[in-house]
Amino acid sequence: MAVLVDLTKCIGCESCSVACKLWNKLPYGRKKSRPQKEKDLNDDNWTVIQEKHVEAENGKAYTRFVKKQCLHCLEPSCASACFSKALRVDPDTHAVVYVPELCVGCRYCMIACPFEIPRYQWDEPLPLVTKCEFCVSRLKDGDAPACVSACPTGALIYGDREALLARAHEIIANDPRYVDYVYGEKELGGTQWLYLSDQPFEKLGFKMGLEEIPPSTYTHAYLSKVPFLAAAWGLFLAGLSLYHHRREKNAKQTPEEKEEGDGRI
Repeated sequence: MAVLVDLTKCIGCESCSVACKLWNKLPYGRKKSRPQKEKDLNDDNWTVIQEKHVEAENGKAYTRFVKKQCLHCLEPSCASACFSKALRVDPDTHAVVYVPELCVGCRYCMIACPFEIPRYQWDEPLPLVTKCEFCVSRLKDGDAPACVSACPTGALIYGDREALLARAHEIIANDPRYVDYVYGEKELGGTQWLYLSDQPFEKLGFKMGLEEIPPSTYTHAYLSKVPFLAAAWGLFLAGLSLYHHRREKNAKQTPEEKEEGDGRI
């Protein structure tokens, strides 16, 4: 399943952001220790609407509103980088979900994500990693994500990914206003959030020039060895500690105790 976002229909009302907060019980208006120059994702905001101003080649200025959230990659780099399996692909919905009980706080997911989506709870005493989870419980009940259900203009369409891609290309073919490109179709193996636009994606803040091959293809073979290496390192440290403990014990022994020890079989 996927969501097709038509940026020409978004009016910036932020109904999707409000619906996201209500469904996921996210707080409003909490002060942040790290001020942001532009409205962006954080641990309280899993989806935001960013206002972009574009100057076209014909000299006209356009304002477009861009919905930003986790793109839910088909081959997610964050899940590939997470050796504790705190980030994983839900087998029923393919949503990329987070299991906080398994998180060790390494933040490898934040480094691995090419779209810079996961956020850290910097203001919390026991911080977690947060991001959009595609309203996975709603998907399992056969419902659309909360943000899609709240959109009043039809800018967000939820459905089968292949069907949405076919629809997107049909729209592009029949309307010359649109850029001949569906963002998310092939980026890093493809994502479950797809975008249509009448303005160049690079001018709207989208990352361009990404490979079609997902990074997990390269990293999985190496990252899968992390748990083994961590266990081996722990055993090495335990052996080193035992060695030093025995040396200290031997150093404190009297000559008589050493002779007695040497004579033991």
